[in-house]
Amino acid sequence: MNAPSVADVENLLRDPAPAGDHVPSPTHEVELAPGREYLRKLAVHGWAVPTWPVEHGGCGATEADAAAIRSTVASLPAPDLYAFGIGMSIVGPTLLTHGTTEQQQRWLRPIATGDRIVCQMFSEPDAGSDVANLATRATRDGDVWSLQGQKVWTSRGMYSDWGLCLTRTDPDAPKHRGLTMFMIDMRQPGVTVTPLHQMDGEAHFTEVFLDGATVSDADRVGDIGQGWAVAMTVLANERAGIARGRSAEPKMFVLPSWLRALAERGDLDDRVRRDRAMRAFVNGRVLELTARRSAAEARSGTPGPGGSGGKLRIVRTFKERAELCLDTSGANGMLRDDSAADDFLLSPSMSLRGGTDEVQLNIIGERILGLPSDVRLDRDVPWTQSRNGLLPPI
Repeated sequence: MNAPSVADVENLLRDPAPAGDHVPSPTHEVELAPGREYLRKLAVHGWAVPTWPVEHGGCGATEADAAAIRSTVASLPAPDLYAFGIGMSIVGPTLLTHGTTEQQQRWLRPIATGDRIVCQMFSEPDAGSDVANLATRATRDGDVWSLQGQKVWTSRGMYSDWGLCLTRTDPDAPKHRGLTMFMIDMRQPGVTVTPLHQMDGEAHFTEVFLDGATVSDADRVGDIGQGWAVAMTVLANERAGIARGRSAEPKMFVLPSWLRALAERGDLDDRVRRDRAMRAFVNGRVLELTARRSAAEARSGTPGPGGSGGKLRIVRTFKERAELCLDTSGANGMLRDDSAADDFLLSPSMSLRGGTDEVQLNIIGERILGLPSDVRLDRDVPWTQSRNGLLPPI
């Protein structure tokens, strides 16, 4: 398969977008319309999700061809696709692995065209890094499940039509074994989505309250009690998506814009700042090489633990660069219209989203380096006993 040329993509993007089946949402339709039109055009040739099968909105490309397609598409201006990212990079690949044929036919093409926006609902107030401690219950009544609980830090929740939701279906089983995954309708009664306002003024995350929301057993993803295995695929795809985004940028020998800006302002004349800038620059280049290796590993199937190393390095590089750019901005760094201030305020969250730094270090230690696992006293204990901790208070 030959990757499209820049001219091919430019010509496609000039054409009117094909009609979609999306039912407009009056709250966010104006905000989402440019991204949706863009994705519908790319979907004509499967260029938005090139590795997906043709029947599901992709073009069946190999990972190598897909990297070339992504690189070409990324070289041209694009609207903000933030709201569509989880569906294309996380939920869609998970459905390709664990979804039934009917589920794939129902959701994958609408995700690829932007007609359906999907979020991921794992974290809860008492289940962050220890996500298997979640308490959201799914109770079965015939072919319908009723959901009761609360999710937090749900990205794109305010935009989403559907959510991939991890629930507890057997509270008497050990916490990792009593979980089941569902795709739930986010627009139904019993689902309340509330934005969470961040210190940088944005509201990318939401809190979701489930109070009697229902889901058909046909929308269960994977077997009952096997939700943890599906969740691991979700998280692996999340980390691989971060790495893929980095490896798709053919900039190994091009100075990044932030470094050029520092040089043009004379900030690199100071030897300490120059040393900090070079450390951040080198870490960024190592990150790109690591990302390419992770992408190569992913070609054989479900992404492996290598994405954890890439995620850690992304966090480190982002923080180093944000702190350096803020320091060199002087008093302007205190102003909200300065990009350095926005990056600095965003940087703490990078160590939390997609799995904390500590979780990534555990994955690297246990699954890559072969170090002994942490002692887990709750491995074979019913969740009803372990949920509040097994160790007596000191």
